[in-house]
Amino acid sequence: VKHTVEVLDATTKEQLCFLDKVDPHSTIGDIKSLFYKSYPQWYPARQALRLDTRGKSLRDDEVLQNLPVGTTATMYFKDLGPQLGWTTVFFAEYIGVLLTYLVFFFRVPYIYSHTYALTSSPHPVVKLACVCHTFHYVKRLMETIFVHRFSHGTMPLRTIVKNCAYYWGFSAWLAYYINHPLYTPPCKSSHLNSRLLICEFLLSNLRTDGFRVRRFPTPTKNPFTWLFFFVSCPNYTYEVGAWLSFTVMTQCLPVAIYTLFGFIQMTIWAKVKHRAYLREFKDYPTVRMAIIPLIL
Repeated sequence: VKHTVEVLDATTKEQLCFLDKVDPHSTIGDIKSLFYKSYPQWYPARQALRLDTRGKSLRDDEVLQNLPVGTTATMYFKDLGPQLGWTTVFFAEYIGVLLTYLVFFFRVPYIYSHTYALTSSPHPVVKLACVCHTFHYVKRLMETIFVHRFSHGTMPLRTIVKNCAYYWGFSAWLAYYINHPLYTPPCKSSHLNSRLLICEFLLSNLRTDGFRVRRFPTPTKNPFTWLFFFVSCPNYTYEVGAWLSFTVMTQCLPVAIYTLFGFIQMTIWAKVKHRAYLREFKDYPTVRMAIIPLIL
């Protein structure tokens, strides 16, 4: 039995589109594509379809016949605004952070006193901090371009602007103080520097074997994945470890604040993923925590 789908504007309740003879096995993504043919200015990534004006947006993979609707379905449309793909999002964030830090490291004129313009810091820890920071974000850029495979998900342009302002702003703030002519280096702590590099190495090697069927990640023969025995999101654990080491290495307050904010946000993300694993997989290991082994 074919279905009919009526699409109304979520704000005005005005009918925008009436789709006849829709296959019941069609997904929300298919319906968005049909809607797009009538309204080319609203490509699928801009569309949010709901069964209620204030309800939750339907996922693209949800099937029409599985929804709580009859043979005639009424959906409400909302324009999400301009969207950008995740590759573009991460590239914009990382390249901005990388270049912002280097501007302060090379002491571009008009940042500090003209006496120090285009000079370099005499302290080895400042140069090492630049190397570590640059390596971290160059690695992320390379992973974004060559390693990660993103879904068709997108992010609203306005959110990207806020994210870039956050990351670029923090990068400028901590770089300003680390590269300041009056910066006082901490005591020598090469072992902390090595811990930072170890966390970066672990983070870059944290990849489990690929799989086609959906299941939760598990440790493999690769020792760098063994943290999966204890936490659901070891990538966040290693990330926090790297920034904690960077904080101790530089002993700079802005870095500590950035690390704290990052830890709070990553903990939120890790808990969401951890709860999703527990709901979806009945055999999910109960010993695992979200981000910190045995604690959190």
